[in-house]
Amino acid sequence: MFRSMLAKAPSPHSCRYQLVGFAGWFILTFIAAAAGALASLAAGDFYEQLERPDWAPPGWLFGPVWTMLYVTMAISVWLVWRLGKLARKRIALVLFVLQLAANSLWTWLFFAWHQGALAFAEILVLWILLAGTIRIFWTLQRFAAVLLMPYLAWVTFATMLCLSVWLLNPATLS
Repeated sequence: MFRSMLAKAPSPHSCRYQLVGFAGWFILTFIAAAAGALASLAAGDFYEQLERPDWAPPGWLFGPVWTMLYVTMAISVWLVWRLGKLARKRIALVLFVLQLAANSLWTWLFFAWHQGALAFAEILVLWILLAGTIRIFWTLQRFAAVLLMPYLAWVTFATMLCLSVWLLNPATLS
């Protein structure tokens, strides 16, 4: 019976297998996005109440930017996943999942729990995990790494914004 099940399993090279893989990575990426969105249900009002540097973007910009970044993240990880059985692929995928979890956690720390210091420390960890993901993706599938570079640029910007907002709001972001 087990052999007959294996015989019916789609080939790793089949279109169906690739579509299921893409859907899986897309869903996982957007579960992380949804977890962050859940933490930021009141983020718009909270963000508007915070003292922000002059260069801080308007609150409405974050949704469209993050949507685009999550789409490119899903495509990027799928491009690496679909490579053959490479030992380094497993490390790359684990790093991707770790940075995805760190991404979601930051939103909870900052917007839901108002923990400025922890949010800043955590976004530094996110930056390191993301840079490591890009580095290993580069060795496996360069276009996948390139797709993550706008995300790294945004997290770099967000790191500076997080630090600035935290320092400007010590009572609110304890």
